[in-house]
Amino acid sequence: MNMSRSHGGIVILITFALAMILTIIPLPDSLARLRPDWVGLTLIFWCLTLPYRVSVGSGFLVGLLLDVLTGTLLGQHALALSLIAYVCVRLHARIRAYPAWQQTLTVLVLLVLHQLVVLWVDRTIGRPGHPLTYWLPSLIGMLLWPLVFRWLNSVQRAFSVQ
Repeated sequence: MNMSRSHGGIVILITFALAMILTIIPLPDSLARLRPDWVGLTLIFWCLTLPYRVSVGSGFLVGLLLDVLTGTLLGQHALALSLIAYVCVRLHARIRAYPAWQQTLTVLVLLVLHQLVVLWVDRTIGRPGHPLTYWLPSLIGMLLWPLVFRWLNSVQRAFSVQ
């Protein structure tokens, strides 16, 4: 099914909505700590693939929506995802030229950056520290990056998102 360019925005929104759903689906506590940053992975993909359509403003809006959905301090994820989007858009040509293993490590750095900003805001407002398992979602996101990239790339091609 080949959709026109105007429908590309809808496909991008649907992928972000799916990432949000995967983020808020209830899981047992043992599995919830292992949940990857679906929204961050989706944002990284679209910023690397279409930096002129998905960039810092998109990261901010998606972050605000994520703050509302997860009940965190308003602007916490917005700040972190805006920062990730900025880095991705600024370095998109370089990151896309990396081999797969370097892209995966770059995604790890970006996901850790997201978690560091969230941790910084949490500590600034006086929330207690997190256990060592706090960093597992970034590692799992890094491991899932090749699969997420392939799937979102196939969605982009199937719907001719440009």
